[in-house]
Amino acid sequence: MENKNPLSPHIQIYSWNISLLISISHRITGVINIVALTLVCLWIALLLLGETNYEYIKSFLQSFLGKFLILCLTWSFSFQILSEIRHLFWDFGYGFELITSKITGLIVIFGSFILTILIFLFSKLFSNLNKFDEAIKIKNREINITDIILNFEKYNTLL
Repeated sequence: MENKNPLSPHIQIYSWNISLLISISHRITGVINIVALTLVCLWIALLLLGETNYEYIKSFLQSFLGKFLILCLTWSFSFQILSEIRHLFWDFGYGFELITSKITGLIVIFGSFILTILIFLFSKLFSNLNKFDEAIKIKNREINITDIILNFEKYNTLL
């Protein structure tokens, strides 16, 4: 007689709830983050082989696909951080009630998107500040060149 029953409950038997979704997503983002950190370490290690190899990856990351990849990895790390904070509260014995578990699960999901958007906006702000600093440096350089031209006699004695 052969037993045709499954050894463990199949995924179709389980009802999908927020805790199940967060648990699976937490594991997937953990693997993605480890792979991402490994690739970042390899990218930095390419500096040893010369600047051209580093520039190839830098140019890829500045493309649309590269920026999308960075945005997705930012969400992945944000999700992982918030999920780990949720697990930390569980380790202290808080948040096991059903309603609290659902609320913290939703906070993790929506909070990861909000945190990703905030990080994106801060990066845009700082990139604009860098462009502003570069404009000020160019303006100062123009002022210095203008001073040299206007005060040619003073600088001519140095030649």
